[in-house]
Amino acid sequence: MLQDIVIVLVMTVPMFMFSVYPGIRAGEYLEKKYALQEKQKRTAVISVTFLFSLTLSLFLHYF
Repeated sequence: MLQDIVIVLVMTVPMFMFSVYPGIRAGEYLEKKYALQEKQKRTAVISVTFLFSLTLSLFLHYF
């Protein structure tokens, strides 16, 4: 169990390469739709990027 968590977290690092673009696009969309400030936009971009890369890692590991 713990080994699976470590493997998924390690696989998350290379998945950042594939998840930066969707994170930026999501941040731009949220900025236009909700008139976010720059700090909120950066937080949204980082959160979406991390969640997307974690999701990719989970799919690669378990499917």
